[in-house]
Amino acid sequence: MFIDEAKIRIKAGDGGNGCMAFRREKFVPRGGPSGGDGGHGGDILMESSLSHNTLVHFRFNPEHKAQRGGHGLGSNCSGYSGEHLTLKVPVGTILYDEDTGEQIHDFTRAGESLPIARGGRGGRGNQHFATSTHQAPREHELGRAGEERHYRLELRLLADAGLVGFPNVGKSTLISRLSAARPKVADYAFTTLEPNLGVVSVGEWPHEQSFTIADLPGLIEGAHLGAGLGIQFLRHIERTSVIVHLVDVSDGSGRPDPVDDYKVITAELKSFDPALPEKPTILVAAKIDVANPDKLKKLRAMAKRRKLPFYEISAVTGTGIEPLTYAIAELVAQSRPIELEPEILAPAKRKPNYPPPASSARGRA
Repeated sequence: MFIDEAKIRIKAGDGGNGCMAFRREKFVPRGGPSGGDGGHGGDILMESSLSHNTLVHFRFNPEHKAQRGGHGLGSNCSGYSGEHLTLKVPVGTILYDEDTGEQIHDFTRAGESLPIARGGRGGRGNQHFATSTHQAPREHELGRAGEERHYRLELRLLADAGLVGFPNVGKSTLISRLSAARPKVADYAFTTLEPNLGVVSVGEWPHEQSFTIADLPGLIEGAHLGAGLGIQFLRHIERTSVIVHLVDVSDGSGRPDPVDDYKVITAELKSFDPALPEKPTILVAAKIDVANPDKLKKLRAMAKRRKLPFYEISAVTGTGIEPLTYAIAELVAQSRPIELEPEILAPAKRKPNYPPPASSARGRA
């Protein structure tokens, strides 16, 4: 089950109460105050992890509470501190404050940790209130309450390339040919009800390269307003660096104009986020094994006018799959940040200027 949204309620641990006590030992009259402090309540942390890929563990368990601190004891003994609670989320999760709508943090790397609720401070025992004129204090503090927050979690897939297009254009079949992903494939609209992620390898070792590709559920006109599956999965394409736009050029799609299909999907992406159409895009004519020549010619001419990389494929027969794979890998490599080699980053090491050996010196003499 792919769950990419969840709301949680968290409560950090309360601080323990300070103790009111007096030292009472044999042969020690008027021992004085000896009440210990209460322990601090446990914090709640959120940490990104590669071992999770959905938010399903929050959907059915939305409430989380950290341990409270122990109460102070006599003989100046402090209470124990509450244990911290760590909530694991998948990489790509965005944390929002449910009450204000403010974005708190975007977990883009594994191992990121963030305190999202602070535990309460423990109360002071009566030992802290003793003075020269008030030597038997009975005052003590109660522990502070831990923070209580309401958060909304939103998961956005971290994929290098995203497949978009109308329902039933062959996106699931294509990702099954490119990677080891095995999404459901059937001859009806909206077969894909959740994103599928695959890893694609290009080339041979030791020059092998890889990238991740996401198969996003089909879009239709009005998706940004809630039509079809709506904007439920449109946000996943925001993180992709390359868009692979599939257009069905066969007669079985029921849509007569492939150029209009491209314009409709592009308009939906722009309505959701104006920056999406600016991403590097590859236009793909799908199902060329049963293509309508007029549709294919019209789409090819449009790609030439717009200067879009254009590829013709058949995911069923495998025609054109390899050139498309290398084209996606090339665009992904161009979109990734350049990583400098370690020797470029490190300062150049100078050869130490040792004195010449004694034998050399004698030889010159």
